[in-house]
Amino acid sequence: MAESVGDGVIAVAGEALVDVVPAPAEGYFEFAPGGSPANVAVGLARLGVPARMLARLGTDLLGRRLRAHLADNGVDLTHVVEATEQSSLALVEVDAAGVADYDFRIDGTADWQWTAAELAGALDGPVVAVHSGSLALTQEPGAAALRGLLRSATGSATVSYDPNCRPRLMGSAADVLRGVYEMLEVADVVKVGDEDLRWLLPDREPGEVLDDWSSRGPALVAITLGAEGVIAATGAGLRTSQPGRAVEVIDTVGAGDSFSAALLAGLHSRGLLGAASRKALRDIEALVLDEVLEEAVTASAITCSRRGAQPPTAADLRDLLG
Repeated sequence: MAESVGDGVIAVAGEALVDVVPAPAEGYFEFAPGGSPANVAVGLARLGVPARMLARLGTDLLGRRLRAHLADNGVDLTHVVEATEQSSLALVEVDAAGVADYDFRIDGTADWQWTAAELAGALDGPVVAVHSGSLALTQEPGAAALRGLLRSATGSATVSYDPNCRPRLMGSAADVLRGVYEMLEVADVVKVGDEDLRWLLPDREPGEVLDDWSSRGPALVAITLGAEGVIAATGAGLRTSQPGRAVEVIDTVGAGDSFSAALLAGLHSRGLLGAASRKALRDIEALVLDEVLEEAVTASAITCSRRGAQPPTAADLRDLLG
């Protein structure tokens, strides 16, 4: 894995919630920090990338534990909002193959109450990229404010987006897809999982979606295929793929978030983030992109080999990549 270049910060905007996950002892559950954006922020920090979390964290017991988890992993919390609402919960079920399914308790909770005023100055300083997605961009009233933040970032930073669909909460696939297409006009880097595509576009193959989405504005689109790896395309017309890495799967919680974190970390280390690097990102060389994708696939595989959302460190990646 390449060493980081410069001091540019990656900001991550969205939910930080608590996962209620099956414990090793049958019939018991554990509380674990989660939320797709928060997982990405932790993943970036563990890979040595300066990460800034933009979240609304409650002052309740769970909110305090989320704050401690992020801080203990080196995530910058200076732009976190201290919220009066309760923290959100995600109930996680893991099947025999380790695949996670989610149910949520989020009515009126802290994560979704963003206002434009709370986001003022959120991207001040050396922010070279901002990442968001998942529930944060679909749950009102806060979703409109976060989408506005991403639109405002395009003049100075790389915009990264992961739809990370949660069908039980997001409404109809058709409505969500309209929002996805709006984000494709804003985003430079898009990562989406094949499971998301089976819900959003059930009649289209991933390769077909890749051709379509990469023509809508992003510099880079990556579609993860679980154990089969990833396919990717650039706005300049490059197409490539990387195979999956074989591991003993404990569960898939946080695997896609680890992929996103390592993808951004790989681009960061190669000086390909920031508005000034937008053309260089679009014109990324095949060998460089393959290296970045291999790092992202490996990070995701490591997370699958662990219980819960436990992204790797830079040392973990180096041990496997050599």
